[in-house]
Amino acid sequence: MRRPRQIIWKGYSDFQLASEDFLSINSILAPIQNELRQVERRLFQAVQVEYAPLAQVFEALIASGGKRVRPALAILSTKFHPTDEDKAFTLAVATELVHAATLIHDDLIDRSPVRRGNPTLNSRWSIAATVLAGDFLLARAAEAAANLDNLRAMRIFARTLMAICEGEIRQDFAVNQWPPDRAEYYRHIESKTASLFIACTEGGAVISGAPEEEIAALRAFGHNLGMAFQIADDILDFTADERELGKPVGSDLRQGTYTLPVFYFLEQDPRGARMEESLQSDMDALVNAIRTSPAIGAAQAEARRFVEAARAALVILPDNEHRRALTDLAAYVIERTN
Repeated sequence: MRRPRQIIWKGYSDFQLASEDFLSINSILAPIQNELRQVERRLFQAVQVEYAPLAQVFEALIASGGKRVRPALAILSTKFHPTDEDKAFTLAVATELVHAATLIHDDLIDRSPVRRGNPTLNSRWSIAATVLAGDFLLARAAEAAANLDNLRAMRIFARTLMAICEGEIRQDFAVNQWPPDRAEYYRHIESKTASLFIACTEGGAVISGAPEEEIAALRAFGHNLGMAFQIADDILDFTADERELGKPVGSDLRQGTYTLPVFYFLEQDPRGARMEESLQSDMDALVNAIRTSPAIGAAQAEARRFVEAARAALVILPDNEHRRALTDLAAYVIERTN
């Protein structure tokens, strides 16, 4: 498998490559670069509000970028049948606005002081104002979804919003719960991440008028890719450089959230038997033990299994540049370094 380059998104211009690996996300998404530029412009338009402090926060959040994986999935999923381009852009914008809202809410729930090296909104605003800012973006996303004029797509979008909210509530009640519940972990990442990936891929298939078997295939692709994406994030929480993370290594564990590397450490490493004690006594040593243990490799293998399931779901789609982009994107999400 060719290894992708790390990338940094710079507005709606081309992707800036940050290393010399073989396959960049710029290469993967080359077939839809023009569409992604349009989505970027529309994202900035969508966060224009009259109240200046709110507008500044939203513009900074959108400008901080990220990989735009969700808009790319939405656009690519519409490419197998003739689709109203405006509807495709609308779906892409709506899903990215939901993602931006969840970042605001996640930072508040996690009490994170920084994100990507910048102060979070909750570190500057009151709890109430921060919650309402995130809610405003969710409302803006819902307004965009309503413009799809497709009842089925709107229902998918509404179910996604409910799943995300329920997942965050369940996680909040599960913090510091011992022993941790592995089944609950999977439910959480399905709600938190996979549900929005599904909204992109299933929603894209629906608005393109795809037949039911292709809608089901793209739904399965989104689900498995979302699961792999979140597992990869949870691995990076232990293995990435703290400067790249913009937060302490092992921050989920430090906040009482147990992710897949933790479960494998508990199950496979002899030191896992003393983990509850370590949580109270030496968190730094515990984080280092997990990051250097076979638990990381075991979690990576599970992420790869989800990726293979995602790629297998695509076989019924036409073999064209857009299917190949989805296939390469699946590889990218677990090979990325941030």
